[in-house]
Amino acid sequence: MIWEIKTENKFKIFIAKIPVFHRHITESVVRAQAEKIASLRNCALVEEQDVVAAFFSDVPSPFYSMMIRLLEQTGFDYRKYGYPKNNID
Repeated sequence: MIWEIKTENKFKIFIAKIPVFHRHITESVVRAQAEKIASLRNCALVEEQDVVAAFFSDVPSPFYSMMIRLLEQTGFDYRKYGYPKNNID
């Protein structure tokens, strides 16, 4: 599936900031989920909202605060998509 260039660049920066031993699994799981979400929206292009939704649906709770920090550092505006759905952060 095709990714919006700006979104994919931010995603790559995000992944590069994750500890090495978690990078591959995080990248593959979130990438697959983002593409699935875009597909469910009947969109041929993965956009920021899809990546944000994928992170919030698949990141285990022990890594939640790191995810929030990295989303903010890499410019993902998760709040405009209604995240977090609960008051964890």
